[in-house]
Amino acid sequence: MSLSGPLAVIADIHGNALALAAVLDDIAALGVTRVVNLGDVFSGPMDPAGVWDLLKGRDILTVRGNHDRALVDFAPEEMWETDRLTHGLLPAEAFDWIRALPAEARLEGVYLCHGTPGQDDVYWAELVEGGRMVPAPPDRIEALAGPVTEGLMLCGHTHIPRVVRLRDGRLLVNPGSVGCPGYTDDRAPAHVMMTGTPTASYAVVEAGTAGWSVTHRSVCYDWDAAAEQARGHGRADWAKVVGTGWL
Repeated sequence: MSLSGPLAVIADIHGNALALAAVLDDIAALGVTRVVNLGDVFSGPMDPAGVWDLLKGRDILTVRGNHDRALVDFAPEEMWETDRLTHGLLPAEAFDWIRALPAEARLEGVYLCHGTPGQDDVYWAELVEGGRMVPAPPDRIEALAGPVTEGLMLCGHTHIPRVVRLRDGRLLVNPGSVGCPGYTDDRAPAHVMMTGTPTASYAVVEAGTAGWSVTHRSVCYDWDAAAEQARGHGRADWAKVVGTGWL
C-alpha cells in the first residue's frame, strides 16, 4: 500500500448533475481532496451538460466506461436510445475529453477500471442468474484480477456498492452509482438491477497499517427534481428508478 490520505471513488454518474453536485459537496465536507472517477459519466436523460459543467477543470483522474466509449465510437443513429439523447445534449468539448480518457489507470498502488481489466462492459464481482444480479464466485473474480498487481482494485459498471477481499489479500471495491440506482439490460442474458434507494452512492478508501479501509457513502439529494429532468426528456422509466431506486 502506498496511497497517502483518503481517496474518494465515484462511478456511474450517468448524466445526473444534481446527484453529482451533492456527492462533490459531501466529499468536500469530509475534507477529502483526491477523487477518482470510474466512468459512465454522461449517459442519462437528466442533465449530462450539467455534469460536464461540474467536472470540467477539476483534477479528477477518470477512466472510460462502456457508455462513454459508445458516445464517441458510434454515430447517433447507431446508439442506444439513452446514449443518443445524451449525445444531443453534450457540448462538443465534452466529446474531446471523453476521447482522451484511458480504459484503465494506476495510482499509487491502486488499479482503476470501469468493468474488468481489458473489458469495460463485463461484470467483475457479479453474475446474472434468473434475470437478477448475484455475487460472482471467488474463482471467477480472482481470474479476472489476474493481470493486476495492485493491492486495491476499483471498478464500477454494476452500480452495486461492493467490497470483495481476494484470497491473496487484494481488495476489489465498487463504489456504487452516483446517479443511477437501477437499470434494465435487454441483452442476453437479460436482467434487472435495482438498489432500492434513490440516494447517490460513492466510497472513500484509505490505506492503514492493518490494510485498506472502505467507507460507502449514501447521499441524499433532490432526486424528485432529477426524476423530473428525466421525465422532461420523455424517459418515465428513468424517472421512476432515479426517484425511487426501484423499477
